[in-house]
Amino acid sequence: MRYMMTYDLMETIRNTNQWLGASALSMASYPLFSMTPNPALQWMAAWGEVTERSFQRMVVKPDWGIESITGEDGRDHLINVETVIERPFGDLIHFAVQGREEMDRRVLLVAPMSGHYATLLRSTVKSLLPDCEVYVTDWHNARDIPVSEGKFDVEDYTLYLVDFMRELGSDLHVIAVCQPAPLTLAATAYLAGQDPKAQPRSLTLIGGPIDPDAAATEVTDFGRRVTMGQLKETMIQQVGFKYKGVGRKVYPGLLQLSSFMSMNSERHSKAFSDQIMRTARGEASDHDPHNKFYDEYLAVMDMPAEFYLSTVERIFKGLEVAQNKFTVRGHKIDIGAITNVAVKTVEGGKDDISAPGQCVAALDLLTGLPDSKKANYIEPNAGHYGIFAGRSWRNNIRPLVLDFIDANSEAPAKRSRTAPKKKKKATAKA
Repeated sequence: MRYMMTYDLMETIRNTNQWLGASALSMASYPLFSMTPNPALQWMAAWGEVTERSFQRMVVKPDWGIESITGEDGRDHLINVETVIERPFGDLIHFAVQGREEMDRRVLLVAPMSGHYATLLRSTVKSLLPDCEVYVTDWHNARDIPVSEGKFDVEDYTLYLVDFMRELGSDLHVIAVCQPAPLTLAATAYLAGQDPKAQPRSLTLIGGPIDPDAAATEVTDFGRRVTMGQLKETMIQQVGFKYKGVGRKVYPGLLQLSSFMSMNSERHSKAFSDQIMRTARGEASDHDPHNKFYDEYLAVMDMPAEFYLSTVERIFKGLEVAQNKFTVRGHKIDIGAITNVAVKTVEGGKDDISAPGQCVAALDLLTGLPDSKKANYIEPNAGHYGIFAGRSWRNNIRPLVLDFIDANSEAPAKRSRTAPKKKKKATAKA
């Protein structure tokens, strides 16, 4: 119970700060005060506006915000987000472009379950839509999932990916970003052994910790330094009474956010103080660079405790994927069983989360795959975020990934997927 009380205490602190910001903004904006202009009141209103917005974003799932794209015909085509598979812990969604024939390139973008929503890949999705049919794994916030739905660990995550790939058929190209790279590799190997016809045509792994020990970072050092008992005691809490998942053990999003912020506390503090001054001078806007970044960065989700703990224990400490020892429901997965899925790894030269060497380690595990189907690329000056969403992705990496997809798309297999389930009410406009 004390962990449930701690969860509610964190939410109370967040809610209080949001209320303080709203109160400061309302008080400093009182019309009577405008008769005697006071810079202190302007600063107070600006502080309130920035504070209220920041703490409010922490419990709001961002919208995809992708309303339309311009097609080759020069027309704007509306985008609908359709739910293909609906599951308790995550959905498979499709960005359907209205009025456009289905594209030959069909891409499954595997989003990380690492504290942020799948909308973190918004710019990645937007950059692929003009050239591809894009499907995305949309993971749910664990606080909204009732305890009755059971657990969700790395094995369940892997089986979700297996089901998603089977649903979309073999004429598919998979791109895994960051954290899901080792599990996506494992899911592909699972299909290679159990259902070879359902394997995708290509697999692109971007900045993922296939072998965390290949290059040390703060993340890998932390995973080695702490014990599983310490993690259970300090990081795991129970969802409070406010949400549907009351009683579920989670790694809270607010706790994750505090860790994210502490890694670059000086930079974040300066960013917010500068934004307050810009707001006071009337130079800020809803979609300025600060709000555009932090609206997404501050929106965090709770992670199922068993998923977080099993990731640390089996991927980082046990190196089960790196040593080809990963099992799913007692079934030993052999990565060497992949013999005809082209695999490309992408790394950033300045990636301080998954350092160069961690992702390319996947190629050494693919003992059954000919070298002609293996590829690796390092973007010299890109950090972790840049290799899938920044300028480096748009200008350099994306064209290479599309070329890799095209090179492995000859004589597409007959599609064996089912149509999107139109009857589901989860279908909505982006």
